[in-house]
Amino acid sequence: MTRAFPRTNFHSSELIRCLTDLAIVEVVEPGPAFAEKLGMWIHFADAIALSAVHGDSPAGAPSAAAGAAAGPDAALTREFARIEARLTQSIIDSGAPGLARAHIKLPTPVLALPMDIAASFAPYRRFYDAHQRDMEMTIQPLRVNVREALANTSPRLRKLAELDAVLEKILRERESKLLASVPLLLKKRFTDLFHTHQQQLVDARQDDNPVSWTRPGGWLARFCADLQTLLQAELALRLQPTAGLLEAFNEQKSNA
Repeated sequence: MTRAFPRTNFHSSELIRCLTDLAIVEVVEPGPAFAEKLGMWIHFADAIALSAVHGDSPAGAPSAAAGAAAGPDAALTREFARIEARLTQSIIDSGAPGLARAHIKLPTPVLALPMDIAASFAPYRRFYDAHQRDMEMTIQPLRVNVREALANTSPRLRKLAELDAVLEKILRERESKLLASVPLLLKKRFTDLFHTHQQQLVDARQDDNPVSWTRPGGWLARFCADLQTLLQAELALRLQPTAGLLEAFNEQKSNA
């Protein structure tokens, strides 16, 4: 059965919606059209590379019939699903305290007052960074393999694979910087939750009990849940280009 891949648009990715829902970033109304926005990111040399891809003749490419057997068949679709499931489970397992099989473990919080926000947040940033590295190292080879398979399938899909390779090269640095900013944004969430917790105690004229922070409904328990939600959203974002390549192949296969 052909796998149905999730669709999104450029102004409402799951990651952006999560950051907005958590009040980490402000709601941004859709600005210029995507093509216009992309044009602002592309330098002159990049534009030449993109033009070369569009201008290449597909005459020497394999025909759809000749290359069908070499295309990304069910094996690559299964590999995509396996990697998606493995990374998803890694995020889930890492949030379960004391789970031995988790290779990235959620930090053990220091439940004591007074709390140094910078020092207390630092382990959570390292935790998020570790998941980002895991995603990058796992998804990138899959994307390359899918591109190579598409290149041997049909002239149209070969051009799509070439376009994806050029766009990845152009956007990689910008994408890396944007994703690297997510852990910094998380610090704002961490700080806001703690300060809100303190204000609620002041309003209720109650003393703080650090042991309650990680109990259901506690501010730190909420933060850890938000952390996992953002990781899941980032995983979906990182998988989108590869999912799009596979969807293009499946669409051509179903129309053949």
